[in-house]
Amino acid sequence: MIRSLLKTMRLRQWTKNAFIFAALVFDQQLLDPTATARTLAGFFLFCLVSSTVYIINDISDVESDRQHPEKRNRPIASGLLPIPAAWGAALALMAVVFPLAWVLAPAFAGVLLAYLILMLAYSFWLKHIAILDVLIIAAGFVLRVHAGTTLIVVERFSPWLYVIMTLAALYLGFGKRRAEIALLAKTAASHRKVLDGYTLPLLDQFITIVSGTTIVAYSLYTFFAPNLPENHAMMLTIPFVLYGIFRYLYIIQVTHAAGAPEDVLLSDRPLQLAIVLWGLAVLAVFYLS
Repeated sequence: MIRSLLKTMRLRQWTKNAFIFAALVFDQQLLDPTATARTLAGFFLFCLVSSTVYIINDISDVESDRQHPEKRNRPIASGLLPIPAAWGAALALMAVVFPLAWVLAPAFAGVLLAYLILMLAYSFWLKHIAILDVLIIAAGFVLRVHAGTTLIVVERFSPWLYVIMTLAALYLGFGKRRAEIALLAKTAASHRKVLDGYTLPLLDQFITIVSGTTIVAYSLYTFFAPNLPENHAMMLTIPFVLYGIFRYLYIIQVTHAAGAPEDVLLSDRPLQLAIVLWGLAVLAVFYLS
C-alpha cells in the first residue's frame, strides 16, 4: 500500500515545483545560504501539497480513469490503494504541511492554501470547462513562482517572469490536451469530458499563438527587465528557449508523446540538454557577468 501511495503522489511530477526556485535564481540570491535553505524547505512542502492534490484528483477521477487505456493502472483506479486509505493520506499530508508552512512564512502558507483551493476546484469542477481548464493549470505554475517570492526578501525579481510563466504553462497545457486527443482519438470525450470541447485544429491554433507569444515575451524580457545586466547579455539565452519550444512542438506533432510534460522532461535528451544549457547561460549572466 505504501508503494501504491507513493505512486499516487506522483513523485515524478515534483519537477513542476522547481519553478519555486525562480525567485531565488533571478533575484540573484542563489549564493545566499539562508535564502536557499528556505526555498528548499518551501519546495518540499509545495511538493507535498501537490501530491495531496494528485491523490484527491485520482479519487474524483476513479471512474473515468478505469476507462482510460493507461490511467486504469493507477493505484486507486485499479483498486491497489483503497479510497478510504487515500483520503486518510491526503488529510494527514495537509495536517503536516500547513503548520510547517506557516512557521516558514505566513505568506507562503497563504499561497499554498490558495493553490490547494484552486486545484481542488479544478479537480471537482473547473477541469470540465474547455480553455478554463488550461488557464487554471497555468495559474498553478504562476502560484509556484509567486510562492518562491514569499520565502525570500525580493529585491530585483522582474514581473516579466510571471507573464512568461503564464504563457509557457499555457503552451504545455494545450500541448498536453492535443496529445490526449491524439491518443484517445474518437473516444476522447468518453474518457475526459473536457476533451469534447477541443479539436486538433483548434488546439494547434492555441499552441501557435501561445508559443509565438512566449518567444516574444521572453525576448522582450531579456532586453527590458530592470534587473538584467546593461550589456544585454541575457539575449544570448534566447536560442535555447527557441530550441526548447520548437523541440516540444516537434514532440507534440511528430512523436505524439507530450501527454505528460514531466515524462517528456525526464526522457527527452535533446530537450534536457537545451534546458541545462539555458540554465547555465542564465547563471553565467546573473552571477558571472
